[in-house]
Amino acid sequence: MDDRRSNTALKPLVLLVEDEADLVTLLRYNLEKEGFRTLVAGDGEEGILLATEQAPNLILLDWMLPLTSGIEVCRQLRRNAKTRDIPIIMLTARGEEADRVRGLNSGADDYVAKPFSPTELVARMRAVLRRATPGLSDELLRFGDIEMDLAAHRVRRNGRDVHLGPTEFRLLRHFMQHPGRVFSREQLLDLVWGHDVYVELRTVDVHIRRLRKALNEDTETDLIRTVRSAGYALDLKTG
Repeated sequence: MDDRRSNTALKPLVLLVEDEADLVTLLRYNLEKEGFRTLVAGDGEEGILLATEQAPNLILLDWMLPLTSGIEVCRQLRRNAKTRDIPIIMLTARGEEADRVRGLNSGADDYVAKPFSPTELVARMRAVLRRATPGLSDELLRFGDIEMDLAAHRVRRNGRDVHLGPTEFRLLRHFMQHPGRVFSREQLLDLVWGHDVYVELRTVDVHIRRLRKALNEDTETDLIRTVRSAGYALDLKTG
C-alpha cells in the first residue's frame, strides 16, 4: 500500500475519456513516456464511474462520445462532490470560439482542438495541474510577455515593472491562472472579490480599465479581450 501511494505521488493519474482507439494508443504512449499513469474509459458513463472510483489527478475528456456527450459528462463531474475539483481538459475537433466558450462554461479547465501536438498537450496538462496544486503562491506565472511573481507580489511586462493595486493584482492572477477562458462579470465578482462581498457589476469594468492602463504602454498589445455579452479573457487573440 505504501509503495502504491509513493508511486501515485510521483506519477499523476490521467483518465482518458475517449472512444477513438488510435488516439487512445497515441495518448497513452506519449503520456506514459512523460511520467503519467493512464486509465481509459470508452464512453461518458464509464468515464463518470472511473472518475468517481479512481479520483484521477486530471481528466482528458473528448467532446463527441457515445451515450453521453463530453459536455454533459463535464457538467455531471462538476456537480459531484467527489469529482468537482478534478482538472478537466476537453479534446475536440470543434474549433470555433463559441464551442470553446461552451466547453469552458460547462466546467472544463482548458480546451484543446484536434489535431493537436502531443508535446503541446502535455505542456497544457502540466500547466493545469500546477494551477490545481497547492503551493501555487511559490510559482511564477507567465503569459506572453507578462511575468507574475506571486511570492514577491511583483509583475513585469516586457522587462518593465508594472504597478498594480491589490484588486488589479488579484484580477491579473486569476486571468493568468486561466488563460484564454472567458469569465463573466458575475463570475469575476465571485472568484476575485468573493461570494460574501457586495460589489456592483460595473465595478468589474472599472478595475479592468485600471488593469489595462497599467499593463499597456505605447504600442504594447492589449491582452485583455472583451467578449461582447460574455465578459473578459486574457488572450493573445485580442479583439
